[in-house]
Amino acid sequence: MDKSCTLLVHYDKGTPAVAKEIKEALEGNDVEAKVDAMKKAVMLLLNGETIPQLFITIIRYVLPSEDHTIQKLLLLYLELIEKTDSRGKVLPEMILICQNLRNNLQHPNEYIRGVTLRFLCRLKETEIVEPLTPSVLQNLEHRHPFVRRNAILAIMSIYKLPNGDQLFVDAPEMIEKALSTEQDPSAKRNAFLMLFTCAEERAVNYLLSNVDKVSDWNESLQMVVLELIQSVCKTKPAEKGKYIKIIISLLSATSSAVIYECAGTLVSLSSAPTAIRAAANTYCQLLLSQSDNNVKLILLDRLSELKSLHRDIMVELIIDVLRALSSPNLDIRKKTLDIALDLITHHNINEVVQMLKKEVVKTQSGELEKNGEYRQMLIQAIHACAVKFPEVASTVVHLLMDFLGDSNVASALDVVAFVREIIETNPKLRVSIITRLLDTFYQIRAGKVCPCALWIIGEYCLSLSEVESGIATIKQCLGELPFYSISEESEPTETSKKIQPTSSAMVSSRKPVILADGTYATQSAASETTFSTPAVVQGSVTSGNLRTLLLTGDFFLGAVVACTLTKLVLRLEEVQPSKTEVNKTVTQALLIMVSMLQLGQSLASPHPIDNDSYERIVLCIKLLCHRNEEMKKIWLESCRQSFVKMISEKQLTEMAELKAKTQTTNAQPDDLIDFFHLKSRKGMSQLELEDQVQDDLKRATGEFTKDENDANKLNRILQLTGFSDPVYAEAYVTVHHYDIALEVTVINRTKETLQNMCLELATMGDLKLVERPQNYSLAPETSMQIKANIKVSSTETGVIFGNIVYETSNVMERNVVVLNDIHIDIMDYISPAVCSEAAFRTMWAEFEWENKVAVNTTIQNEREFLDHIIKSTNMKCLTAPSAIEGECGFLAANLYAKSVFGEDALVNVSIEKQTDGALSGYIRIRSKTQGIALSLGDKITLKQKGSS
Repeated sequence: MDKSCTLLVHYDKGTPAVAKEIKEALEGNDVEAKVDAMKKAVMLLLNGETIPQLFITIIRYVLPSEDHTIQKLLLLYLELIEKTDSRGKVLPEMILICQNLRNNLQHPNEYIRGVTLRFLCRLKETEIVEPLTPSVLQNLEHRHPFVRRNAILAIMSIYKLPNGDQLFVDAPEMIEKALSTEQDPSAKRNAFLMLFTCAEERAVNYLLSNVDKVSDWNESLQMVVLELIQSVCKTKPAEKGKYIKIIISLLSATSSAVIYECAGTLVSLSSAPTAIRAAANTYCQLLLSQSDNNVKLILLDRLSELKSLHRDIMVELIIDVLRALSSPNLDIRKKTLDIALDLITHHNINEVVQMLKKEVVKTQSGELEKNGEYRQMLIQAIHACAVKFPEVASTVVHLLMDFLGDSNVASALDVVAFVREIIETNPKLRVSIITRLLDTFYQIRAGKVCPCALWIIGEYCLSLSEVESGIATIKQCLGELPFYSISEESEPTETSKKIQPTSSAMVSSRKPVILADGTYATQSAASETTFSTPAVVQGSVTSGNLRTLLLTGDFFLGAVVACTLTKLVLRLEEVQPSKTEVNKTVTQALLIMVSMLQLGQSLASPHPIDNDSYERIVLCIKLLCHRNEEMKKIWLESCRQSFVKMISEKQLTEMAELKAKTQTTNAQPDDLIDFFHLKSRKGMSQLELEDQVQDDLKRATGEFTKDENDANKLNRILQLTGFSDPVYAEAYVTVHHYDIALEVTVINRTKETLQNMCLELATMGDLKLVERPQNYSLAPETSMQIKANIKVSSTETGVIFGNIVYETSNVMERNVVVLNDIHIDIMDYISPAVCSEAAFRTMWAEFEWENKVAVNTTIQNEREFLDHIIKSTNMKCLTAPSAIEGECGFLAANLYAKSVFGEDALVNVSIEKQTDGALSGYIRIRSKTQGIALSLGDKITLKQKGSS
């Protein structure tokens, strides 16, 4: 059985203490042996042993001891043992303890008095406490503060017991008197806490009579004051004006804990702009002054909450929030940027961008840890700023283009994506961006960044000089042609040694021979022959980025180079009047493409060219050889139109998400609206006036009204027993992120009283019961509610099962009613979320747990099936709507969701329509943990059949 104890003691189960040995040690005179024996007794009690045979020995040999350690262990022992019988009556032997406790309360040593008074705080038996009350009251005036502060707590605990107010009739009056004369800060805090808990009106009177002194009180007392203010304002909201003045005065306190609590209390009590501004300023000051990263993260959470409720006020403090970027912790920086990006307006955008630019420049120093990741965050933030406010793009785009050659590939990818979007949305910047890109293109060393940069060059080089510069840049970065040459005499270079096969090969000659049975066969004769091997020609250092990547076998990049050259040549044909120059450029482009094909099919390449890249390059060659207006229109206009469409869809999606985030509230037709200007303002402070205005606005806009879905509540009720069972039970399940609350209604349908009725529950999965079951008595044909709390530790489908056990007066045997299982749905823990395509791909590659579910459904439309899966799994479709439009018989889409525990759930749906109209394919789920992958797979398997 689990018992509560204030001391956690290590107990080695491998060597259990024997009660006989403990008894012998306690009866001896050795103090150290007695201490060890008492510790063993306490450990046995903690592990569920009762050891009643030790009680008398402890009373005889331990009770009289003067040793402080033994006395402390004795009190722990007395706290653990059972003090009542099965009927709730105090055991007779407990009278022996009362005399010892009274002696301790009158002991000359203040430590003995103090620990005994603290022990009394944990006694729940009125019969044991009652004879000790005079001694407790005497300690209220003891000279030592340790005794006084524990005496106050003991009085408070006894006063809160059933009928405790009869033991100390005038306790609040005595404590109030002691509070007015007390000088010790801890004792003063305990006295005020006692008044707050047991006589709130007295605590309020004392507080209001000492308003001017509150700011000079001790930190612990100020914390209790804030608790009192919150409690009073909940019951009497009309009086909160005078308490808010106290809170604002405490904002200048020296303790960080008090200041933090003040800000939180201020936000919970008032929505006046002055109060919210004061709280937000306080959070920002603490954000800069505190060094603990966990504290900073909590403060950022508070600021994020303020941002969602009072955005207009938070906009003024955006620069103060951004100062948190000085922290080297990436989580703090990410959260800070997320908050700041939601607070950007036309008024502060220039300041924000200027600050972000300074941070980007700092990352170049190399002194900070994880510079690359931080730079990537900053680039993404600047990208978001430029998309929202295109006028600032010109101030940042050239600075960011310096990072196209960044060693951090993710950061360089973000930069090139930013440049691609800005060059389309800001036509005025096109010329300067193209010029800068062509100048810095040779610095790009990442194979993932080059294709995007080449696409920009191919699409946005429009004038004759730009087209010629683009072609010249590509030729320079490719180096001299061919990419390899056949050289018999020359020594192979270091690169070619890695790529080349051995120069000796077995050459076979074949000739027909006649076998013994008269049949023909082919005989092979092998001879060793030496032949020349391709030696790769090296390019110069400054022009080798494309060449180097091609020689490592990146033929996708080769296909992109071919497409870019094709677009540039087609555009050159439009802007170049000289046909000779055009034909010359066409010839050079064809030579480059053919050289890439030869490289891909030669032994010089680490691996042969893939079919897709080969076909793409061949298509470019055919197009340049047979140019026509229709193909030219597709290559020069359609690609860019698709990109424009993609950007517009992205903007529409972002607007839709923003609209979904904004809360829509409606006022009811018969709601009362108070007119602020017609109200009396007599005796009201400016803060109270502002608060009243805010309340009126909220009431007028319907923000106070909350619609509750009763149908949802009914869906949460689960029947646990049958209608014919003697005990009927049903449960209402409420899921609160990290715990599950069960409200079980039990009805006694018999004519007899159910005794010792107990709801016994057990769990499967990552669920844990918080409380032990209790016994109840249930009268005939009556009902009662039993509450049970269950902790959840991960996103995994769990099962709660159990039974109801009871006894009746007629039959002494225990009756058992087995309950239906309660299945906890994974959908309660995951919610739709958004992430970038790059982040999705990165997580997909990193996550090790995968669950592959075969498509098995009666739905015959691909889009309808996808919508059904999205609805069933509560996930967000990351694939753009335009990408899954149309009827082609195939569909592939990515879904994403996040759990309340911060776990990511990735789903890829790939389906194909068969000739008979049925859908086939697979749904693949990936996650970092096994539980979410399996649970989500089970959910999809269950739900994919149809629209049920």
